[in-house]
Amino acid sequence: MTPRVSLNSLFRPTLCLALSLLAGQACAETTRYPLTVHSCNREVTFKEAPKHALSHDINMTQMMLALGLKSRMVGYSGISGWKAVTPEMRTILDGLPELAAKYPSVETLLDANVDFFFAGWDYGMRVGGDLTPQTLTPLGINVLELTESCAFVMKRPPASLDDTYNDLRNLGRIFDVQDRANQLIAEMQQQVATIQQDLPTEKPRVFLYDSGEDRAMTSGRLGMPQALIDAAGGRNILDDVEASWTRVNWETVVERNPQVIVIVDYSEITAEQKQQFLLDSKALQSVDAIRNQRFIVIPYVQATPGIDNVEAVQTLAKGFHGA
Repeated sequence: MTPRVSLNSLFRPTLCLALSLLAGQACAETTRYPLTVHSCNREVTFKEAPKHALSHDINMTQMMLALGLKSRMVGYSGISGWKAVTPEMRTILDGLPELAAKYPSVETLLDANVDFFFAGWDYGMRVGGDLTPQTLTPLGINVLELTESCAFVMKRPPASLDDTYNDLRNLGRIFDVQDRANQLIAEMQQQVATIQQDLPTEKPRVFLYDSGEDRAMTSGRLGMPQALIDAAGGRNILDDVEASWTRVNWETVVERNPQVIVIVDYSEITAEQKQQFLLDSKALQSVDAIRNQRFIVIPYVQATPGIDNVEAVQTLAKGFHGA
């Protein structure tokens, strides 16, 4: 009997050669199942590559699509209910259904025969909620947690771009697309290195403003903005706060006197409206960033862990240093 040869086995050496020439790296080994990966404080075992995957939020959906995993997905969730979808993103999502505008239910996942859920704590999952690894694993649904979000369930070091690289690397192994993942990581690392080549040693004091009026929603040292600000040659004024996305009093912002304010653009309240609110706030009139009107705007998808983090670093570096 003539042995069956898959198209993937024929295509992989060609892809591997092309990617290795571009990246100057050896190709990764084919995934051998069962595969066990580390996710937050858990070990997750995959008997085979998932066939009915669901990604939550725009950043995690982008990661999966960038790795060519659209055919392995039943859809995505948590995008249109929170963030405006750009024309570019709408083109990328074409043909992939949104199973829930905000938070999917367990029934939503079961009805779609989901076997893999890529989400994060405070990105589709919450401690004690209906959707957690503990509730979904017994139903045959493996969960990969967004690395940066692990701060909500365990003690971990400050956020870094390595968190995003780790997520891409895990996806590459789980779906047996390591070469694509390694190439994407190498490209991102090279772009960041290029941005950082001539950055000044002086680091401006930076405050990230997500939302909020009575108190400010922002990021401490455990959230991705910490990594972005640091990589761009700035200093997060809340880099001593052991928290990810969190709220602070305006008195704290005034006391630490940021020289630059980074605004996260999403939802019904525009970046322009957020900036005007800050400019009009009587409590903030002594802050350097307000007096000098130094604002930088980045979209939500760049402020959260994902492939657009490099664009955020570039925008921030230019805003901080004119680089």
